[in-house]
Amino acid sequence: MQNKTDYPQDKEHRTINSLTLKNIILTAFVTFCGFSQIAATNSWQTMEKGDTDTIKKIKPLDLGEISLEDDPFVAKLDSLLNLSFFITDSAVASTEEFVNTEDTAFVVPTFSDSIYKERIALLNANTPFDLDYNEYVKRYIDVYAQRRREQVSRMLGLSEYYFPMFEEALDKYNLPLELKYLAIVESALNPAARSRVGAAGLWQFMYATGRMNGLSTTSYVDDRNDPLKSTEAACKYLQTLYGIFGDWNLALAAYNSGPGNVNKAIRRSGGKRNYWEIRPFLPRETAGYVPAFIAVNYIMNYPSEHFIFPTDVKPSYFSTDTVLIKEQISFEQISKLIDITEEELAFLNPAYRYKMIPKNEKKPYTLILPSQKMGMFVTNEDSIYALAQKDFEQKKPDVPTEVVMDERIRYTVRRGDVLGTIAEKYGVSVSSIRRWNGIRGNTIRVGQRLTIYPRKLPTSNVAQSTTPKPAATDGKGEYVMHSVRSGESFYSIAKQYPGISAQNIMGWNGISNARNLKPGMRLKIYPNS
Repeated sequence: MQNKTDYPQDKEHRTINSLTLKNIILTAFVTFCGFSQIAATNSWQTMEKGDTDTIKKIKPLDLGEISLEDDPFVAKLDSLLNLSFFITDSAVASTEEFVNTEDTAFVVPTFSDSIYKERIALLNANTPFDLDYNEYVKRYIDVYAQRRREQVSRMLGLSEYYFPMFEEALDKYNLPLELKYLAIVESALNPAARSRVGAAGLWQFMYATGRMNGLSTTSYVDDRNDPLKSTEAACKYLQTLYGIFGDWNLALAAYNSGPGNVNKAIRRSGGKRNYWEIRPFLPRETAGYVPAFIAVNYIMNYPSEHFIFPTDVKPSYFSTDTVLIKEQISFEQISKLIDITEEELAFLNPAYRYKMIPKNEKKPYTLILPSQKMGMFVTNEDSIYALAQKDFEQKKPDVPTEVVMDERIRYTVRRGDVLGTIAEKYGVSVSSIRRWNGIRGNTIRVGQRLTIYPRKLPTSNVAQSTTPKPAATDGKGEYVMHSVRSGESFYSIAKQYPGISAQNIMGWNGISNARNLKPGMRLKIYPNS
């Protein structure tokens, strides 16, 4: 039997094992404490504090406060799917159908980086822009050539109408013709495009920038949506930006984010003047702006290589004509009198907000029509105006009052205001107020200032929102009782009774604050008052 004698090397070995075990335990403890500290820090960031530093409670997660953002350029592509102004029975309605046969299945073409680089180098050799190829540009090429093929097909169709117009203006200002592709990045050639912050039209002018470049906004007409006027303004603005920076890529970045942001990015980069070197210091959307522009240059020059073909649009730029309008007239009236769809009128004349062309003696508005319809309009012009006036007289309550304004108004929310009553007061829709002010729901707060482009100015009766009609307060005449349903507002209830306003209903029922309306309430309404 072997004696269990402790040799020196055994003691040393056990000592080392003991120390190792202690180190493992110590490391685990420190790591645990570290994770605990991180968790505590994260929890601290979600806790609410009172007047002191005492922690009160953990703030619960509110999904309604979370705002997720889409890629702005891809989102604009998707807006084209809402446009129906295309020839649906086009010879090439689907690019996939064009290449499909009974024996072969369609496969979306893909190319190596070397092919993309070679093609973009050919484009770069013929333009003053610096068209580089890199991973950022490739990302957008994949969007256009693979994930958004239908939208690109539609843009190719729209380009046949808009590009001759753009090229004419760009040539007039001696600007690079490649700038026509900028409108695709801005709006995907959707004439009705409007961003979440209020930029409008093919060239996405904000209100203030549009005003600076000669675009006016009235209650009926928004020049930012006028293809001809906005293209002229875009040319002037781009010419100014190039004069500031002397570099087209920097001018593009400034068009998107403003010259101030580009100047700040140049300073933060240590004075660099190359777009790719200042790119990390630009706003996130602008960081993708030039790559998207380069990708658009590529796909619009090589669509057939990717088996993408244009979806035809109904009009041609060269087969349209313009006439000055002498009297107020609506798209509906024009449509019925000369046999043209309101849809086509809206596409050719997107600046008119409510499909209504107002009378303006000092500076008459214009109407663009297909050439084959222009002769009928001019020949019967006086009769058309007379019939339109008679139609307006018959529908007088439904015709909004023209308010000639070159500037928006700012409305301060008062106690008891809701979006519906404000919209009714100024003759606009609730959705318009939401869009102009970036409001997602129906919540507004007292003191909040709203931007409004009114179709009418409020009358004294409307302004006195709590003053009921005399017959109503006296209880004269026949009335009906309306049971309030969930989701209803005074505005939506009033719309159910022609000639009745939300203010009328509030006055008849002695309600001074619209927020007091509750489901189940019974309201007295005088429909014949």
